[in-house]
Amino acid sequence: MNTKRLICSLFLLLPILTIGAQSPIQIVPQPQRLTNLNKEYLLPKQVDVFLDTRCGLSRAYVAARLGEKGLTPRFVKQNNKAVIVLNRDTTAVREKEGYTLKVAPQGPETLAVLKASSKNGMLYALSTFLQLIKKEGESYKISGCDIEDYPAFAWRAFMLDEARHFQGMQQVKKLLDEMVQLKMNIFHWHLVDDPGWRLEIKKYPLLTSIGSLSNFSLMSRNITPLDTDSLDLSVKWYYTQEEITEVVEYAEERGITIIPEIEVPGHVTASIYAYPWLGASTKRTGAVVRGDLYDVTHPRVEQFLFDVLDEVMALFPGKIVHIGGDEANYVHWQNHPEINAFMKKEKIPTYMDLQIWAINRLSKYIASKGGRMIGWNEITGDNIREEKHVEESRSEKLAPGTIVQFWDGAVNLINKSLDRGYEVVNSNRFFTYLDYPYEVTSLEKMYSFNPVPEGVVPAERKKILGLGAQIWGEYTPTAERLNYQVFPRIAALAEVAWTQAGNKTDFGSFKTRLQVLEKRWRELGYLKAME
Repeated sequence: MNTKRLICSLFLLLPILTIGAQSPIQIVPQPQRLTNLNKEYLLPKQVDVFLDTRCGLSRAYVAARLGEKGLTPRFVKQNNKAVIVLNRDTTAVREKEGYTLKVAPQGPETLAVLKASSKNGMLYALSTFLQLIKKEGESYKISGCDIEDYPAFAWRAFMLDEARHFQGMQQVKKLLDEMVQLKMNIFHWHLVDDPGWRLEIKKYPLLTSIGSLSNFSLMSRNITPLDTDSLDLSVKWYYTQEEITEVVEYAEERGITIIPEIEVPGHVTASIYAYPWLGASTKRTGAVVRGDLYDVTHPRVEQFLFDVLDEVMALFPGKIVHIGGDEANYVHWQNHPEINAFMKKEKIPTYMDLQIWAINRLSKYIASKGGRMIGWNEITGDNIREEKHVEESRSEKLAPGTIVQFWDGAVNLINKSLDRGYEVVNSNRFFTYLDYPYEVTSLEKMYSFNPVPEGVVPAERKKILGLGAQIWGEYTPTAERLNYQVFPRIAALAEVAWTQAGNKTDFGSFKTRLQVLEKRWRELGYLKAME
């Protein structure tokens, strides 16, 4: 062996060098089982890595993640020659998104072994592994431990509203990076609402050329997409389909499914500015009415929605489509003679029934394409706020297989949906809305959230798919403001979604463990104080 090779071989022995007792391990989300081995080991800056090709992770991705910690991987072909081993193992980990991670000498050169049976499991093992590494001076130290981990809930979502203020692709990618670090697996992309339409639909080009021209700030000043003299027409506030594909691929590499949200029948002013014939009151009055509803009884409007769904489902391989369904102001249907005549002919007794009738047709269409529908919990036909002017559904029943996303109303509405056979995502706004002020919904309050409400029997618990963390965009016009609202509170909800309730620590311990991620977010500029 030549001298250079000898020196390199000796250096590779450094990881096995124990350098003493370690401080408590700080990981978020808290693993289901963690044994602290109370030792620390040195890692070389240039580290040999074995990556099982069956893991589903690319070398480029693993190299980039290790690079975040300052490490440079050299990929080797034999696992017994690697310091870090990433192995696909279907026997060691039963849970689909679970993993095991052991940091301790496991051979002459191997220090860390990550095992998972799925791509997502390996992604999460890597995310945990990175939290164990500390740089002190020119040295890289890693905490010795033995971890077995898996999610409490399958649905761990983060929602970004870009209809009210457009953030752009680079900001979205940054958020996806933090989602995988927090082991969140669903990106709920709110792309359509009254202020703007942000998704290119080739069959209806005016949706972006007109419908994207506003945002919440402009709308609040009564500037519409038609007020071209007051708009900067050089600004692009929407995603082309090619850009959507790029984001979808970026998310897929990180084990994240994207669920797009289009809106039916309300929150549709932007599309009505583009195509006034879509709107009930707009068509009747001859001028665009803000807050209008689609005329869901008209075949042309239904065909528009089918056409939009065709392009949306082609873009998003997850095949779950969110249709909104919340806060529909039925006065736009009440004042429309043709809609009322249609309801009388079809024996549809209430406007709530008409809404369910319409979205059930969409559900059937989505199912025919191999997909599934989800909507906010008004779609159940319940009067969720107990408003005197709202009449609950009497004849129509929400289509089987639809996912109900609870956001408002009495918590027992969740139990009611479960009793009816629906699966539920719990996004109780009092615990999961990241746009709410910290004084209203603190980090501690979010950490206290339990997605399973009282009174749910064990047999029904599996129908609670998980939770969604939502950031609505009315008052987040800038990335700085968005980050202030999201970080660090998203970490509390991520742990609620991942960690079994019995394994969660007290809030004080969570705050201590959060320090590693807060350091990361501070370095990235996400925790800058707002003036």
